Parts: sequence; C-alpha cells; structure tokens
Amino acid sequence: MNFNEVIAELPRLTFEERQILIRRALDLDDPPISASDEELAEQRLAQHHADPSSSMPLNQLKQKLRER
Repeated sequence: MNFNEVIAELPRLTFEERQILIRRALDLDDPPISASDEELAEQRLAQHHADPSSSMPLNQLKQKLRER
C-alpha cells in the first residue's frame, strides 16, 4: 500500500482506529525512555498523588516563567 492509498483509507477508519494510528505514529518519533527516567517520573507522580498541593496548573507555571 502506498502513501496515497493509506491517506485515502483514513476517513474509513473509526475514531478509535485513528487514535491508535496517531499514537503509533508518534511512538515512532519518540526515543525509548530509560529505566532511570521512568523511575524518576513514577516517583514524582507518586509524590504528586501524595500531596497534590505541591504542584500548580500549567497556565500558572507559564505565567510565573513569563514574569521572570
């Protein structure tokens, strides 16, 4: 199947199928995360769950950075 045939098939896919396709395509561009980085992310997520007040909304963080 060539590129144009793939593009022509996209409208026939269900929403869920398109979402899977998008995720798989994005995964191809993302380098795999190292075990230590994954562990760090899990630790920080656990800390956030333990104390949600320790974080701030993204728009608030962006505003603080703009003010610097």
